[in-house]
Amino acid sequence: MTPSARLSAAIALLDEILTGEPAERGLTRWARQNRYAGSKDRAAVRDIVFDCLRQKRSLAHAAAAMTGRGLVMAHQFQAGEDVSALFSGARFAPEPLLADEQFVNETEASLPVALNFPDFLLPELMRSLGNDLPAVMEAMSQRAPVDLRVNSLKATVDDAERMLARDLIFTEPHALAMNALRITQNPRKLARSLAYDYGLVELQDASSQAVAAFCGAKAGMTVLDYCAGGGGKTLALAADMDGKGVLLAHDANARRMKDLPERARRAGATVQVLSTEALRQNNPVCDLVVVDAPCTGTGAWRRNPDAKWRMDQGFVDKVMSLQSQILDDAAKYVRSGGMMAYATCSILSVENGDQVSAFLERNDGWVLDEDISLTPVQGGDGFYCARLRRQ
Repeated sequence: MTPSARLSAAIALLDEILTGEPAERGLTRWARQNRYAGSKDRAAVRDIVFDCLRQKRSLAHAAAAMTGRGLVMAHQFQAGEDVSALFSGARFAPEPLLADEQFVNETEASLPVALNFPDFLLPELMRSLGNDLPAVMEAMSQRAPVDLRVNSLKATVDDAERMLARDLIFTEPHALAMNALRITQNPRKLARSLAYDYGLVELQDASSQAVAAFCGAKAGMTVLDYCAGGGGKTLALAADMDGKGVLLAHDANARRMKDLPERARRAGATVQVLSTEALRQNNPVCDLVVVDAPCTGTGAWRRNPDAKWRMDQGFVDKVMSLQSQILDDAAKYVRSGGMMAYATCSILSVENGDQVSAFLERNDGWVLDEDISLTPVQGGDGFYCARLRRQ
């Protein structure tokens, strides 16, 4: 595909997404219907679509048009491309520019428009981020880096770097976590690399790794990952436990954990996967319960920008209610003197510190040990984690 043909594809996809089709579903359908598009073409179209979604409101403001064509025109102009040459009307290229089409709007944009987030979140984001709001939102408008967690059950950081380099995947250490590597060249080669196939590395954002380490899992403990999902944090906990102790994984939707046994095998980790019924029957008494709670995902907007524009206050309220219920349920499995780590990939205080305060008010005999808040300004996704001790 030519560069112009890629823009035409992105425009058509964005028009469908703007009318309500989920971005991932649209991209998957487009790839199946256009099998002539090679892997580089698919990656390029995906990048354009997601770039435009990350900056949807500011791009639409610049172009004075909330359309796929307007978004792509403004995106290409801001990237320094020759828009007139790309929008030539030639075969597979977008139609030529019209006289009234623009890329720069002199009208001042509101803060949510300029910083690309929904209007209803302005008060909560200002309360949560304060003076950091512009910097955090600017980082959210950029593509997310690709981070790896070196599996210390199988390799050192140096071992992993050397093995990755054999497949021309080059990395550098990341300060947020001891075993974090950031891919600097050829991230799309990872899935076919020996280091990944042998379980030396796992895909995991650096902030997520920092939160997993902050939870405090240690060798010999009984640890329950209460909202395990696909198991990324479960495997990080296994590494922190050095393979010693009892590690349990649970999720309210057991199907989310379907790949965890195979992932654990590849990582050299021992994990007991429990359904809700099995967890209640076993009723384990744990040194540490990790609650990586369902959340709005605001900390990961740059990875899933489509979700940003589907949020409303009703969704936030529903998530907060679920978080409260999960915290109360998970607390039952913590032994006296044990710890519960509550984490979200959210940057909203209503899901983070406010939830912790509300839990402490509802439940006697618990104290806040320590908490941390991370944003893309620190180099990873947005995350929060609080360690709560049962007295």
